[in-house]
Amino acid sequence: MGAVRLVIATCSVDYEGRLEAHLPLAPRLLMVKADGSVSVHADDRAYKPLNWMSPPCRLVEGQDRWTVHGAKGETLTISIEEVHLDVSHELGLAPALVKDGVEAHLQELLADQPATLEGGLRLVRREYPTDIGPVDLLCRAADGTAVAVEVKRRGEIDGVEQLARYLERLALDPRLRPIRGIFAAQVIKPQAKVLAEARGLRWVEIDYDALRGVAPREPRLF
Repeated sequence: MGAVRLVIATCSVDYEGRLEAHLPLAPRLLMVKADGSVSVHADDRAYKPLNWMSPPCRLVEGQDRWTVHGAKGETLTISIEEVHLDVSHELGLAPALVKDGVEAHLQELLADQPATLEGGLRLVRREYPTDIGPVDLLCRAADGTAVAVEVKRRGEIDGVEQLARYLERLALDPRLRPIRGIFAAQVIKPQAKVLAEARGLRWVEIDYDALRGVAPREPRLF
């Protein structure tokens, strides 16, 4: 079990991969997690990193430069001018995320009725494990293709990225290749739909009441 490492440094950052990006010299928070991921944060947003590299990746540390190599040939180069803080801490095992009632019930209902998402879809297992966390549903399509399903009450960009990371890990298992993904939620934001399509994922908006078999309320005079 590894530790999380937090480094506050004045640095610049360059990403080369599907596109190129540059962050100029400034104080930033660098986070290296036990799963090997490396992310770069600023102080002007709640949680979204400015840039990051998801596992599997390899960090090579030089005297004043970090180079992170991704599995698809991309690189994240962090040029460090000055380190202000460098600490590591063992977080230990944390309890799994507890979904809210609606989201948990959506997952349960879709596990019982996977064909709601796609004709012929059948459930293999709920909470299928990966080395970065469990995907909500693992299914098989009518043609036998493996399908990973991530279920949210409200579909946002982070949920799409989460499913994409799960698919990367699941695709390492030859028994599951080829594998594709479905992002399911009651409401999916337009930006999340665009990102899902860009990532090659299907998105499906779920009618929660219809899934529960609750008839829509009709207006009544009395």
